[in-house]
Amino acid sequence: MAFTIRAPRAADAPVIADLHVATWKEAYAHLLPADYFSEEYVARRHRMWQHVLADRRDEMTIRVAEVDGTIVGFAWAGSGEGREGEGAPRDRLLYAIYVLASQYGSGVGQALLDEVLGTEPAMLWVAKENPRATAFYLRNGFRFDGVEQTDPHAPLITDARMVR
Repeated sequence: MAFTIRAPRAADAPVIADLHVATWKEAYAHLLPADYFSEEYVARRHRMWQHVLADRRDEMTIRVAEVDGTIVGFAWAGSGEGREGEGAPRDRLLYAIYVLASQYGSGVGQALLDEVLGTEPAMLWVAKENPRATAFYLRNGFRFDGVEQTDPHAPLITDARMVR
């Protein structure tokens, strides 16, 4: 199935927010409390994407993938960030990349990653409990650097930092 990659428009914010929620449900619902995807959670995603797309910073790169005019994935990269008291291990950070499960294996994820990071050095956080994502990043030259963290709102998910 053919797809296109493009920069998102401000009007895409609600669609991207809903996609963000849907892809999290597909990937992590089994690791999250039953009430995690509350109306407030969805509303926060909508506010976040409205803000991100309305007030873009120069260092951010955001792309969406479309199939037949429907957004099926997105990727978002920006400036690297270190943990408290630490410098960033890389200048670029992949904030997020999510693709609907129906698009797995289609090349959408690879195209999105290439668009927002290319082959430059970068860092990202991946849920250790997501072997599909981990394998994808390993294929793209990322390696674990030994740093991990747990989100207090999602204690069953351990995020591990990867760099290339």
